[in-house]
Amino acid sequence: MTMTLDPVTLAVLKGRLEQIANEMDATLYRSAFNPIIAEAHDACHGLYHATTGATLVQGTSGLPIFVGAMAFAVKAVIDRVEAGAINDPGDTWLFNDPYEGGTHLNDMRLVRPIFRDGKLFCWLASVGHWLDVGGNVPGNFNAKATESFQEGFRIPPVKLVRRYEFQHDIVEILNANSRLPQSNWGDLNGQLNALDLGEQRLDALLADYGVATVDAALDAFSARAEALMRAEIAALPDGRYSFDDFLDNDGITDTPLRIALDLTIAGDLMTLDFSRSAPPCQGPLNIAYSTAVACCYVALKHIFPHVPANAGVLKPISFIIPDSTLLGVKAPKPVGGYTETILRVIDTVFGVFAQIAPERANGSPYATINALSLAGHRDDGSRFVMFSFFGGGLGGNPEGDGLNHGNNPISTATIPPAEILEAAYPVMFTQWALRPDSGGAGRHRGGCGAIYEIEALAQSGADVFLLGERGKFPPFGVAGGGPAAMNRFVYDGPDGPTSPPLVTKITDIHIAKGQRVRLESPGGGGYGHPRERDAAAVRRDVANGYVSAEAAQAQYGVDAS
Repeated sequence: MTMTLDPVTLAVLKGRLEQIANEMDATLYRSAFNPIIAEAHDACHGLYHATTGATLVQGTSGLPIFVGAMAFAVKAVIDRVEAGAINDPGDTWLFNDPYEGGTHLNDMRLVRPIFRDGKLFCWLASVGHWLDVGGNVPGNFNAKATESFQEGFRIPPVKLVRRYEFQHDIVEILNANSRLPQSNWGDLNGQLNALDLGEQRLDALLADYGVATVDAALDAFSARAEALMRAEIAALPDGRYSFDDFLDNDGITDTPLRIALDLTIAGDLMTLDFSRSAPPCQGPLNIAYSTAVACCYVALKHIFPHVPANAGVLKPISFIIPDSTLLGVKAPKPVGGYTETILRVIDTVFGVFAQIAPERANGSPYATINALSLAGHRDDGSRFVMFSFFGGGLGGNPEGDGLNHGNNPISTATIPPAEILEAAYPVMFTQWALRPDSGGAGRHRGGCGAIYEIEALAQSGADVFLLGERGKFPPFGVAGGGPAAMNRFVYDGPDGPTSPPLVTKITDIHIAKGQRVRLESPGGGGYGHPRERDAAAVRRDVANGYVSAEAAQAQYGVDAS
């Protein structure tokens, strides 16, 4: 018999469970060694179902894309146990396999079983982006990779901790295969501490309320999310809708890659079919099935923001993602640039909903993380790898303009501050500014992208690597809105300022001390016809430097000179 809980108890338990995940997030952010976790919050924690691995609770500040993928990661551990692996109290599993619930090799996952009265109650999980995990390229964003072996070391689910005993030989293997073992060691301990705290908080909660009550609450949260999502889908018009978008290239061949979505609504059910998408590519723009499902989860949460964030959201939704496409690959296809592909998948969901329900749609965000790495040696001989992702404009929406210099919809991460990066690495930002005329024109304008210019300060200079997108296909507008400016990258070459042949992807270049790289990120697509924009808002944009007087006249028909 299912226990029924009153609304007050459910609300209290919801708050306490979310607080557990939030405290785990905060613990890692405050103890991680690398700025991508400590400052940018490229990490996530959650509670997962004992037998299915389904998401039960997620933190509010972790990356949503990790939350979706971690359900598959936990299931990979469950499958190991069901196949005969021992799973004891005091165990912690570690892995980064992108084909078993992972994303790319830098994202290290820790999964811990939580037992109560001798029975498995749930799993706690932590994931964080480590700065370097071997491979051909420092930082691992290898735009020329054709196999995962060229992207870093791959770890299947193994036990880092056995019955409370730390396995030092596993760490020795990790350290021997990284350019930055001390950074990884600090991040690993931060993740372990986060799991320790989560286990303590969960034990206290179970002591207060009992296993049966907490179990009933978790079931109720999932059922509520499913019911709300079914109601949201049922309110949409039945039919089949399609939208296509493109990636610039795969980093190897300069050929666009189609990401195609056919979405069907039938009553309270929805099917997302990506069968028409491009086949697996030679370069690192592939993703695994679990990653594709996770980014669809993120996109749908943006469109249906009031539906609770747990596995119940996906129960009325079916996915068709064949392994004959670049969205469902298996090893050893390279996946290091997964961030770019998932953003394009999210864009197709946004694009198709502009047809289904324009009142819920928004223009495309800038939709590239611009994974830029500068690597080399400091003047004292120590190695450095400065990896960061960069901001851009978000799309205009039914309620207002897009955010200037925001982060992508895959995350709630922040852009690492220039001061932190300059303090940690021998670089200097000579420009960090909004990019005028980069937002798509519209009744509600797309947000502005940004301009970043970085100078190498080490005597030996720096090697430069970039894996980005939106250099050939601009972020689109919706409901009559215009496209945003495209991505642009320039570096100081032997003959002066130079752009990569593949526009948004480059490896194997070197800049000397005093030379610079310049990244101009896209804005967001516009919403609604530009001529419907209030003239006073256009003049305010010109006064603020977001839009030039020439663009105001050409796009909006407003004289702001």
